[in-house]
Amino acid sequence: MRLPGRLNAAIEVLADIEKRKRPVGDALKDWGLSHRFAGSGDRAAIGNIVYDALRKKLSHAHVARSQSSRSLAFTTLVRDWGENPEELNASFADDKFAPEVLSEKEIETITRENALFDAPEHVQADVPEWTQHSFESNFAEEWIKEGAALAERPPLDMRVNSLKTTREKVLKALSHTNAQPTSIATNGIRIEAGKRDSRTPNVQAEETFKKGRFEIQDEGSQIVSELIYARPGEKVLDLCAGAGGKSLAVGAMMENKGQLFAYDSDKSRLAPIWDRIKRSGLHNIQVRQPHHKDPLVDLVGSMDRVVIDAPCTGSGTWRRRPDAKWRLTKQLMDQRLQEQEEVLSQAVPFVKSGGFLVYITCSIFPEENEGQIYAFMDENPNFELLSAGEVWQDLYGFDKSMPWSSDLKSVTLTPASTNTDGFFFSVLQRTN
Repeated sequence: MRLPGRLNAAIEVLADIEKRKRPVGDALKDWGLSHRFAGSGDRAAIGNIVYDALRKKLSHAHVARSQSSRSLAFTTLVRDWGENPEELNASFADDKFAPEVLSEKEIETITRENALFDAPEHVQADVPEWTQHSFESNFAEEWIKEGAALAERPPLDMRVNSLKTTREKVLKALSHTNAQPTSIATNGIRIEAGKRDSRTPNVQAEETFKKGRFEIQDEGSQIVSELIYARPGEKVLDLCAGAGGKSLAVGAMMENKGQLFAYDSDKSRLAPIWDRIKRSGLHNIQVRQPHHKDPLVDLVGSMDRVVIDAPCTGSGTWRRRPDAKWRLTKQLMDQRLQEQEEVLSQAVPFVKSGGFLVYITCSIFPEENEGQIYAFMDENPNFELLSAGEVWQDLYGFDKSMPWSSDLKSVTLTPASTNTDGFFFSVLQRTN
C-alpha cells in the first residue's frame, strides 16, 4: 500500500473508534484481520497515523475546524508528518484506495499559520476540558506545556537485568537499533520515537531479550522502582504487582537476596509474571494469588517495605494510550480515588514498625497523588512522609533533569520535566 491507501485505512479505523467507543488496539487489530493483504509495514504506518491523530485530537480538530475522522487524519499528515497537501492530492489520482482529495478551502484551513492562537487552553494542551483544573493545580503556568508533552510520541525504553549482564553489553547487542543509555535510570536503554511511518524495532524477538537480559519498561517506571530503595535481605510486599514490571526491577535491586512477595487482587493481571520471573533468573520473588484463602496473612507486621503501585487514571501514560485520554471521565476518576483509599488502608497492617510504605501512581493528577497521601496521614498519624527528593538527589545527583516537587517530599515525573511517562512517587515511614 502507498500513503493514500494507508491514509484511507486510518480514516476507517478512526471512524470505527469514534462510532463504537472502542480501544484503538482492538480497532486496528480488526482492520488488519479484515484486510489481510496489508503487510506489516502498512499496519505499522496506519497505526502511526491513528495514534498520532488521537494524541492531538482536540488541537487538530480546532485547526481543521472539523471533528471528522477524515479531517483528523489529513491534519495529522500535513501538520505532524510534514506532508505537502497539493502533493498528497496529486498522489491520489492513480490510487484506487485513496480518499477524496482535499478541497482548496480545506488546504487553506489546515495550513494556516498560528492556527491555535484562538484555541481554548485545554485544546492547546490536548487534554479533556474537565481535567484542566487538575493540570493547573499541579503545574501552575506550565500546565499547557505539560499537557502538550503528553501528546507526543513516546520512546521505547528497556531495563537491563543487572543479574545477568551489563548495560554496555546490551547496548552492543542492540547497536543495530540505535539504542542509547537513558539519561536518568541506572540500567535503562532507550530507542527514540521515530517519525512519520517509521517502525519501532521488535526487540522482543532479540536473543538478548529471550535470555532475560532486559525487560521493556518505561524509564519513569524504572526510576520509581529505584527510588523504592529496597536493599538486599529485606522483606518487600508489592501489593499491586500487576504484570510484575516493578517487582522484577526491585528484585534485581535486592540482588536476589531477601524476599519479595508479588500480589495483585486480580489474578489475570498477574498472569504474565510467571514467564517474566523465569526469564529474569530471579528466585527471591514469591507470587501470592488472590484466590487462596488469606494469601497474605503470614506477612502482617513483618514487611520492611510495602509498595503500592496504585490503580489510577493512567494519565501519565497518555503518550502510549491516547485513546484512554478521551475515554476518561470524572466518574472513573472518582472510582479510582476510592480504590486508592482502600488499597492504602489494606497496606497498613503489613508495614512493620520503622518500615516503609511506598505509594506510586502513573498519574499526574494531584487528587490521586498528594491528595491521597495527605488524607492518609490525617487518618494514620503514625506514618511520617519522608523526602523522596533527597533520595532522588542521592541516587542521581543534581545534574539530571529534575521531577516536579514543591517540597522535596513527593516527586512527580512527566514527559516535559524528565522525558519519561508521568509517575508520582512518595514514601512514608511507620513510627511505631
